[in-house]
Amino acid sequence: MRALIACPHCDTLHVRLDPGVRGRAECRCCGTILYRRGWLTPDQWVALAWACLAVFAIAQWFPIVSLSIQGQNLSLTYWEALRLCWDRGYYGVSVMAGLAGFWFPLLQICLTLWVMQAISARRLPPDLGYALRLLGRLAPWSMATVLILAILVSVVKTAGLARLQIEPGLFGFFALCYLLTGLGRWDARALWRRAEDVGLVPVSGASGQGRVCDACGCVQAPQPSGRCLRCGAGLGPERHGDAAQVWALLLAAALFYIPANTLPIMEVRTVFGRSEHTILGGVIELWNYGSWDLAVIVFVASVLVPVTKLLALAFLLLRDQPMGVRVQRQRTRLYVAVEFIGQWSMLDVFVVVLMAAMANFPGLSQISVGPAALNFGAVVVLTMLAAMRYDPRRGWDALRSARPHKEIHES
Repeated sequence: MRALIACPHCDTLHVRLDPGVRGRAECRCCGTILYRRGWLTPDQWVALAWACLAVFAIAQWFPIVSLSIQGQNLSLTYWEALRLCWDRGYYGVSVMAGLAGFWFPLLQICLTLWVMQAISARRLPPDLGYALRLLGRLAPWSMATVLILAILVSVVKTAGLARLQIEPGLFGFFALCYLLTGLGRWDARALWRRAEDVGLVPVSGASGQGRVCDACGCVQAPQPSGRCLRCGAGLGPERHGDAAQVWALLLAAALFYIPANTLPIMEVRTVFGRSEHTILGGVIELWNYGSWDLAVIVFVASVLVPVTKLLALAFLLLRDQPMGVRVQRQRTRLYVAVEFIGQWSMLDVFVVVLMAAMANFPGLSQISVGPAALNFGAVVVLTMLAAMRYDPRRGWDALRSARPHKEIHES
């Protein structure tokens, strides 16, 4: 029997076929990309995961940059930047940046590598379901790629304060960004499909239809135990995240967004005086330095993206009436875009942590983390949680109730 796959955004069932090397499969109903196939073999993917872990160690162990000013020298790693923020009492910002930039990427790499090797060895551990559920929850919060851009912004801003030299850790972060992006294709559901292909777990759809596990994507008949027959996750209600929950998260994010933009995100003290900088002020500063490209990127990530997420999710909640297949597809694509851009707003939090460490020359220059940093981090977390709680399948459910099921698939 051929395996079935359910679209995570509209619940349309498809027979899972081989798309060919470098091919991809799309949902015939909403257009969501269901899965891809690369050109690497399974053993090569395991080797890439090991390389990703090695590069992660290089990026975190070796200094990112070295700075010197009037006889004072500073060599900085990312971990040292986190520790400095913690020692100076910025606990919330330090924890947030440490989880998103260090611990979550490390756990993502280790879990993916562990499961890949278990599948290659044809010996699945008994706690595989728990490990892959953890991987699925970690992936959106792993922000190593955002950290790379934050390092570049920090280097440009600090170049005018001290003599700066690039160190091996920066090249390690660039390599990590490339490798981790490739490894990110193997999310929890992709690993379940790989285990399914080699006959290690039950085939999706083999036991009937009626329920879809949100954790592993297995199509199955309703289980008396209330748990997925493949991964053991609780099946729970068919849909999650009602409108009230999403509205509450959006309202809280909007409230935090006000102090995040009005309060200073960092305070700069030099021999020439003291100045406070807001998020928009940092964008203007980059523009005045001549780095208009980074200024545009920071403006998009720190100002445009949070506002877009808030407005887009509010729009999806307000316009939830069924208005046809084409409109529902557009709404689904808007939701996919909101999911994709969600983590990039963490850029400013990373920049503040790095800048506070890079400009730490007592008596000459010092940067303190402002109250806006923690507020802005709260905006990022709340908007991401709101996007996770919003269920685009509810719109398709309403459309199917209003129109014949066959008509939807033929549109």
